[in-house]
Amino acid sequence: MFHDKRLRIITGHYGSGKTEFAVNYAFGLAEAGKKTAIVDLDIVNPYFRSREIEPQLTEKGIRVISSSIKGISGDLPALSPEIFSVLQDTSYEVVLDVGGDRVGARALGRYHEYFDREPYDMFFVLNANRHQTNTVDGAISYLRSIEDSSMQKVTALVNNTHLCGNTTVEDIMKGQKLCEDVSTVLGLPIKYVVVENRLVDLLPKGLRGEILPIDIYMKKPWED
Repeated sequence: MFHDKRLRIITGHYGSGKTEFAVNYAFGLAEAGKKTAIVDLDIVNPYFRSREIEPQLTEKGIRVISSSIKGISGDLPALSPEIFSVLQDTSYEVVLDVGGDRVGARALGRYHEYFDREPYDMFFVLNANRHQTNTVDGAISYLRSIEDSSMQKVTALVNNTHLCGNTTVEDIMKGQKLCEDVSTVLGLPIKYVVVENRLVDLLPKGLRGEILPIDIYMKKPWED
């Protein structure tokens, strides 16, 4: 698992769970002994950003890069010059958590020259329980809008269908069907099926995509 391109761009609709996926992915890389950096390019979402759990990430040796304005509550769209360093330093395995709409994806476009030079993976995280992406046409339309804004192309799909703490196997299978239909239309592979650890053993065998068990790290402030 995690044998993807060095530069991994994580994107998806607001509420898709892309940041939860990105954080768990970064933890997985670090646990595998990889020199890991996570870049928080989400300048839109007031919650569920990877920089919110920076202490836990740095404790595992993961370098966290976000806005150049320190202070978790300050949301100025200023991006750190440190981002250039990990894009250039090929000793790092890099996870880029990108904002979940056209405005957020536009921040990624600033770095398009690096992705033109080096192969990358861009994962579109899909939650079939989100209104704007719960149909094939809706999901594809959103995917294309992110591609246009970021100036990059999605390379694979991630099924992360969930209802926060109320997720069931039925939710995941609904998302799997949607991912398979989108995959058929676009010719994109399903790379990962994201599932909470408590549900892993309940999934049917033979799903398209690698099963990625996750812990829940991202919580709203009032859930602490």
